[in-house]
Amino acid sequence: MMHRFFRRGLLAVASTLLLASCSENKADKATTLPYIGEHDVRARPDGGPADTIYATIPRFTLTNQEGKTVTTNSLAGKVYVTDFFFATCPSICPKMQSEMLRVYEQYKNNPRVAFLSHTIDPAHDSIPVLRDYAERLGVTNASQWQFVTAPHDTIFALARAYMTGAEADKKAAGGFAHNGTFALVDGQRHVRGLYDGMNPKEVDRLLRELPVLLAEEAAKQPKP
Repeated sequence: MMHRFFRRGLLAVASTLLLASCSENKADKATTLPYIGEHDVRARPDGGPADTIYATIPRFTLTNQEGKTVTTNSLAGKVYVTDFFFATCPSICPKMQSEMLRVYEQYKNNPRVAFLSHTIDPAHDSIPVLRDYAERLGVTNASQWQFVTAPHDTIFALARAYMTGAEADKKAAGGFAHNGTFALVDGQRHVRGLYDGMNPKEVDRLLRELPVLLAEEAAKQPKP
């Protein structure tokens, strides 16, 4: 039976893909992206219009391929793209990372954009393994595309927060089941887009929507 976390990740992506299909070709005209995930509506004490509070990614502490600590503060104010992988993955990871590399190549000199790839096999994917994996992809700037590790519980909790399916599964190739979801996250840790990282058309959509989010974030900055 499909695990509920894995199933929820698939449902989240499926819902996003449905929305994307309904708004295809509108990304160039959009000025904002939707907030994805749970939200709460709270009455204001002054009686004004209620505030809508959107879910945020929980605070985390991870370690990257250089052995450096990565926290939510490390990414504060940046737009970032996430995925979940493992170095010995025999199935979808090579395709996913080649698609992520396509996004990285367009933004690798932009300090406002970061990439965060989480290993779901921390027992094998040590710091040297992550460093070698990054280097084989041609990623030399560890401050922009970080391959990170943490205990299983931390990684799987983050996968749920990013609405990605990931779990240990002895019956799956390589011992882990996961989907290829890319999550686009804003500078306040809200998920603003979900994309099937196995589908080049979906990654094209990410490439169209990422500038929309950057413009939206820039508009929030105080005017001089």
